Amino acid sequence: MTLLIHENMSRGRSRKGWLDSFHTFSFGEFRDPKRMGFRALRVINEDWIIPGAGFAWHDHADMDILTLVLKGKVRHEDSLGHKGQTAAGEIQLMRAGSGISHSEMNGDADETTHLLQIWIIPDKAGGTPGYQQAALPPQDDGWVDLAGPAGSGALTELGSDTRVSVLQARDGDVTPLPHTPGRGLFLHVIDGLAEIGGERLTAGDGIQIDQPAPAIRWHTDGRLLRFDLA
Repeated sequence: MTLLIHENMSRGRSRKGWLDSFHTFSFGEFRDPKRMGFRALRVINEDWIIPGAGFAWHDHADMDILTLVLKGKVRHEDSLGHKGQTAAGEIQLMRAGSGISHSEMNGDADETTHLLQIWIIPDKAGGTPGYQQAALPPQDDGWVDLAGPAGSGALTELGSDTRVSVLQARDGDVTPLPHTPGRGLFLHVIDGLAEIGGERLTAGDGIQIDQPAPAIRWHTDGRLLRFDLA
């Protein structure tokens, strides 16, 4: 299939007293055999976490976990001794490697935190766990490379041949989607209103592409997350 749209309202949803989470791919109690990820991309969760709450200590292995904070703050602590906060406009990447324990809490006493948590399968299992954090530069000039393989020049380094980028689009912009044979693209609309091939796109929509596709046309300002996958 050349282009598949994962509509925002068809995502899975987990609602607890402290968390409201939407799942683009199967996660937790949301199971859809047609939504088990795309290539190395396994999870895109959009989370809202109330003040004073979050994910208590738990374990991960053999996964690269990228967190993009959209609003508020996340307080991170892990078994390697890393402690700190990631604020809106920043990203963190935890490479679980052979195994790591961590907690992720809302770091703001008054404001709900809004974030995207992304899981990417590394090319090789095991390895040394690690943690990286970076601030996004001003997004006035095209794509910003959030994460990529060693030597890619991205803000953080993944353990796979995957490139993750974000774009700040303006009303009236046309965003081309160059395609490299043998690779796939997955797009996540963070916010804004746009269209592709005559199909309407809104916040939370995902677009899965494995062949050349038409450009995205923007009808409002918006932000787009792009995964370029081997």
